[in-house]
Amino acid sequence: MQTVNWNDLQDFLAIARTGQLSRAADAIGVDATTMGRRLRRLETRLGRTLFEQTRQGQVLTEAGEAILAEVEAMEQAAARINEGRSEGEGPVGTLRVSLSEGFGSWFVADKLTEFVEGHPRLVIDLAMSSGFLSPSKREADVAIVLSRPRAGPLIAGKLSDYSLRLYASPEYLQSHGKPETITDLATHHRLVGYVPDMLFAPELRYLNRLHPDLEPSLRSTSINAQHRLIAAGAGMGVLPCFIGDRDPALEPVLPENRINGSFWLVTHKDTHQLARVQAFRNWLTRTVRRHRDQLLPA
Repeated sequence: MQTVNWNDLQDFLAIARTGQLSRAADAIGVDATTMGRRLRRLETRLGRTLFEQTRQGQVLTEAGEAILAEVEAMEQAAARINEGRSEGEGPVGTLRVSLSEGFGSWFVADKLTEFVEGHPRLVIDLAMSSGFLSPSKREADVAIVLSRPRAGPLIAGKLSDYSLRLYASPEYLQSHGKPETITDLATHHRLVGYVPDMLFAPELRYLNRLHPDLEPSLRSTSINAQHRLIAAGAGMGVLPCFIGDRDPALEPVLPENRINGSFWLVTHKDTHQLARVQAFRNWLTRTVRRHRDQLLPA
């Protein structure tokens, strides 16, 4: 067997955790063709087939599963060595955080400067794509999700509850009138919401949680796009209060009809105690506590 270097094994980890060559290539910063060539080179050096190609992507073979366990143990050892070396200087390395687009851009990003300045040796990735990266697959160090995971080698705790309600622009309300009841929304108003068959979490069915007959006619997979549609007067829709209450161009509609949601902070049990993970977890918990009024306004 030929010598294998650590870079080859990091490519292998990326493919194993994302399940697709293209996603792994994006994570590493190369194109899919290069990633495929590197995988074939690694398999040749090891003399084993590590993945099976399926319609969904790459699936680990039995040999790949065995290699994955060994490589993850190496990764953990390397992380501990790096953190030991940086003791007294703050954590070092890359911290990848998976979180929803709204919470990430309207709450965390606004306040992250404090954490960044306190931890200058960290590279921080905020993954705010549709769907959450999985700590159990080591796609992320920390994930902020909308419900508690039911399985996997994970440690999860509730970060905070938060409130949502209907919003519209003054221009829209002047043109279409203010609804007096929730049932008025189904017949007299244009609603903004998510694309139903592209929801990455059932908790995002906000309109249905207000009333089962409510369906959006302006739909987007992006909560920021929905916010812009509502603010521009295209319709009314449900937004988290930490978005809607901060925009002076919006007015609450039927404000007594609130929806409650929850954020859960999730880490992998094997990396839960890493200094960079602990530092972010502690900072975010403190930050949420200080700014609870933005998440749960009176």
